[in-house]
Amino acid sequence: MAQARGRIVRGLGAPALFAVAMSSVGASVYFVLGPVAGDALGLTPAVFLVAGAFLVLATMTYVEGSSVHPERGGAATFARYAFDELWSFVAGWAILLDFVIVMAVAAVSIAHYLALFWPPAAQPPFDDLIAVAAIGWVAWVNVRGITANRLGMVKRLAVLNLVLLSAVVVSGLVTLGPTLSLAPLDAAGTPSWEDLVFAAVVATVAVTGIEAASGLAGEIRPRGRELRRVVVVIGLAVVVLVGVAVVALAAAPDAGVLGTLAGADVRAPMLGVVAGLEPPWLAGTLATLVAFVGALVLLQAVNTNMLGVSRLGYSLTTNRQIPTALGRLHATRSTPWILIASASALALALSVLADLELLLGMFAFGSMLAFTLAHLSVIVLRFREPDAPRAYRVPLSVTVRGTPVPLPAVLGALLSFAAWVSVLALHEGARYAGLVWMAVGLVLYVAYRRRQGESLTRRVSVPASALREHAAVEYGSILVPVFGRPLDDDIVGTAGRLAAEDGQEGEGGPMIEALYVIEMPMSLPIDARVSDDQVAVAKRALARAKEVGEEYEGVEVATVMVRGRSPGATIVSEARRRGVEAIVLAAEEPTRVRGGTRLGGRGGPSDRFIGEMTKYVVEKAPCRVVLTAPAREEDGGPGKGDARGNGRAPAAAGE
Repeated sequence: MAQARGRIVRGLGAPALFAVAMSSVGASVYFVLGPVAGDALGLTPAVFLVAGAFLVLATMTYVEGSSVHPERGGAATFARYAFDELWSFVAGWAILLDFVIVMAVAAVSIAHYLALFWPPAAQPPFDDLIAVAAIGWVAWVNVRGITANRLGMVKRLAVLNLVLLSAVVVSGLVTLGPTLSLAPLDAAGTPSWEDLVFAAVVATVAVTGIEAASGLAGEIRPRGRELRRVVVVIGLAVVVLVGVAVVALAAAPDAGVLGTLAGADVRAPMLGVVAGLEPPWLAGTLATLVAFVGALVLLQAVNTNMLGVSRLGYSLTTNRQIPTALGRLHATRSTPWILIASASALALALSVLADLELLLGMFAFGSMLAFTLAHLSVIVLRFREPDAPRAYRVPLSVTVRGTPVPLPAVLGALLSFAAWVSVLALHEGARYAGLVWMAVGLVLYVAYRRRQGESLTRRVSVPASALREHAAVEYGSILVPVFGRPLDDDIVGTAGRLAAEDGQEGEGGPMIEALYVIEMPMSLPIDARVSDDQVAVAKRALARAKEVGEEYEGVEVATVMVRGRSPGATIVSEARRRGVEAIVLAAEEPTRVRGGTRLGGRGGPSDRFIGEMTKYVVEKAPCRVVLTAPAREEDGGPGKGDARGNGRAPAAAGE
């Protein structure tokens, strides 16, 4: 039978990229401001400015890379085409760690913002319970499947958050304007060189949103103008983040607000920022809004990073970089539920760890390694694939051997690599934890590839169908209505084949229950005597059904005659009473009469092969319904095939 050809509509558009990217960019300030303030002190605004510049560089690189190879995977995809599968795995494995860490940190921070409304929320065990509930809810939603409609909600929340943060900045600048001088910087103190570098690296946590957004690259219509707007909007978001840091610095210089943010308010630093504003009614109003919106934004950040895990994990699985079992898709939801469950469990474990500095250090290790490879990949692709269509190009290039090399990508690669080296040198916990994570991943990768007999560097793809779980369908009992027509053999044969798959001779195998419905006219009582001719027809039909059905090994056929006013209603009633697991039924032969369904002719697609009786059974049956479609007249028509259905159209299943 000819396969129906599908058309993939890639219509999410650039706003979807904005929604996913801004979900993490806007959420980052709600948990990263405290640790950064604790290390950068008076230079906190400068640190966010540097981190913002890095974010813009990364955005440009990811937009160009995704426009060249619009596949899910982000840095792992870029490295695949620029280098090989081994480097692709390194980038993907590193960013997987970052996704999970951001999920853990964001989930823990939710409770500390909700504590404004209910103070015990920030205390054990309620803080842990809220984190578990947040991660559990996100896992459940992602296993069920995120729809495109939900991205609209993400975009609206991202815009609302950006507006709220802008309001905080404007309010702070207006009410604290006279205090904006070098005095707050002196009061906050000057950080050490090591702390300043580490703070700058940690402040780049927002870049995970760019990586998550790149997973949608294969589902957008790449228009250069829209992609440039995404870069510009993210640049404006950076201005807002820097503004928040400036307001935090000026909010209470005498009390050392940055020290407060790094201390008691480290898990909810934005509440500490608005608490220092004047007058009190403004501070109270903004605190309420920040607590409410912040909790929602952090929950959405957990969801966005889980989406990144799903899409990146799917890419790694289909390219045989992690075992196929990890990327197995749910039988009915088509979501990588094992990956989602594994990421949730790891995020929960890290949230219990509750060592914010260690977690952010591990994040910096993974992100800087991945972003270094992303920048280098875009540069190398300019040489390897110079003629590939690019909806967006990183600006400001210099020509090297006839190829334009993007200077922002070069600068981004140098900064990322230097930052990664600084993490190795300055943060002992992150150094060992990060190296262990990468070592474990590489050992698994090498072992898996060797066991599969594949090269470590060559691309090997797994068909998507290999990841799908097929729910086991067992037919312990099947109801087969027969009508004394030639097509009965096909129906019973289909049921026999289904039942024989589970039949075990001598062990009480599956049962086919052949049913003949004697339709009683309304002019007679339901218990009126049935004519001998009708009984004879019914017995012959049931005898033939038993003969055909029991040709299949391990299958038993029971026969029964019932009376009813409506065949369809009678079939459904018997199926419910007998508790069968499936009904095998024949769809009616296509009519050749035209004139519409009201005149008994051809109607819409759903009316061409399904009559009223079949439609009723399909809609009302308490179990699975398997339809066998009759052949067209030119193919031989009913009655011209043999008992195994030669000349018949293939069976179609429905519920």
